[in-house]
Amino acid sequence: MNYIKDEEFIRGNCPMTKEEVRVLSTAKLQLEDYYRVLDIGAGTGSVSIQIANICSNGEVVAIEKEEEALEVIEKNKSKFNISNLKVIEGEALAVQENIDGMFDAIFIGGSGGNIEDIIKQYHLKLKNGCNMVLNFITLDNLYKSMNTLKELKYEVECIQVSVNKIKGKSYMMVANNSIFILTGKKV
Repeated sequence: MNYIKDEEFIRGNCPMTKEEVRVLSTAKLQLEDYYRVLDIGAGTGSVSIQIANICSNGEVVAIEKEEEALEVIEKNKSKFNISNLKVIEGEALAVQENIDGMFDAIFIGGSGGNIEDIIKQYHLKLKNGCNMVLNFITLDNLYKSMNTLKELKYEVECIQVSVNKIKGKSYMMVANNSIFILTGKKV
């Protein structure tokens, strides 16, 4: 399975899950090639595109509300020749009733400040025994999400990832934001 490098994606000014975090997050989803996966807060579509590659016989549904991000997702979808990705425009809670069926995995990369309600509503669309994976940079959203998943009787695991890369001729280390990867298994 080939993971896509950050520089291969069309980005614009949209948030993007960085390569190392994308690799770990998709691994935590425990994907199979036939899975139906939901990506909430898709941004540039980097996670959706990566999942669509892994789940080549499945389907990915991406939700995104920002106009520029929607344009970037479509460009990336075209660039990587992805046919199993459906993009839904809108805020996650507002479009929830338009999303039919159950999912084998759910990734939440953005919540627009509604993380608890998003988890509570979308957990109803996740099959038992499957994973919901969430990425955060703030302790506040991490705390809210951990508590919400525990209330819903999920098995919860959290890792913190910090990626530093060298830059320039002097090999100075430059740090990205530390990311919390929260995994909840629905039992």
